[in-house]
Amino acid sequence: MVSGQPRVVGKHSRPPLYWPETGNHCSMIQKPATPTPMKGILLAGGSGTRLYPMTLAASKQLLPVYDKPMVYYPLSTLMLAGIKDIMIISTPLDLPQFKRLLGDGSQFGVNFEYRVQPSPDGIPQAFLIAEDWLQDAPCALALGDNLIFADHLSASLQKAAARPQGATVFAYQVRDPERYGVVSFDETDRALDIVEKPTNPPSNWAVTGLYFYDNRVLDFAKKVKPSARGELEITDLNRFYLEEGNLQVERLGRGCAWLDAGIPDSLLEASQFVHTIQARQGMLVGSPAEVAFRMGYISADHLKEHAKRMGKTELGRVLFNLASSEGAGH
Repeated sequence: MVSGQPRVVGKHSRPPLYWPETGNHCSMIQKPATPTPMKGILLAGGSGTRLYPMTLAASKQLLPVYDKPMVYYPLSTLMLAGIKDIMIISTPLDLPQFKRLLGDGSQFGVNFEYRVQPSPDGIPQAFLIAEDWLQDAPCALALGDNLIFADHLSASLQKAAARPQGATVFAYQVRDPERYGVVSFDETDRALDIVEKPTNPPSNWAVTGLYFYDNRVLDFAKKVKPSARGELEITDLNRFYLEEGNLQVERLGRGCAWLDAGIPDSLLEASQFVHTIQARQGMLVGSPAEVAFRMGYISADHLKEHAKRMGKTELGRVLFNLASSEGAGH
């Protein structure tokens, strides 16, 4: 729980940014070949102490990464995987803010559920919180402060979501692997071991904050015991799959970017990265509205209405132009 004075959504606060309307549209982003039963969890809890004093007044995942709130980026990633039923988990203080920003999901043609994380007891806790909602479905989990960018990302995500058994995680080469869960590989490039924040890292491949699991994940999550630091570790959950030979590790290579925006330097770096891509390539990064439109979750008219709600912003202008140009004839 964040220290300091509580943040309250007052009676006279601004209206929510969502409205009920859905539609369909042909898209350039690859769509899943068949509907997937997989659900998604977006974990946006924690106290954000590494970003004090900014997070004394706001949730870390609501801080801006260039022109969008941080939570938009992992949300877009889950949507690109073809996932339409998503649970947002956050603290008791912060959850009303997420509800106000995201609503019921209809603005993006998806369904949102909300749950409170009473205390930050580790990433696998998310599955325990969502137990009754999961209903034996496979589940993906995205950390709310992670940003992944790659060409053809949707195809890789949908492949992971469609895998009938086991788990899939994504690894990225970093200079400071001791800060993360680190995966090592054998001579055939199969995952050999995963170690959480090792003093002597066995490789430079860090496991990112995006995980895909089959419907046994809840059973495994219940078996995870608190580590020496008193938390349930996602590495221990992944090791259950690894030990039975059912952990697939997809390596993000050149042309890909993974940013963990959990400290001031990485938050700035993430903002600069998004600005550079959008300014030089003319494409949006981490826009749930754009993803929803390209995936066929919402219509061009719906996207135009969404763009109008963005006011006189560059984001609103780009979304409106997208709906006007690519929506023609559909």
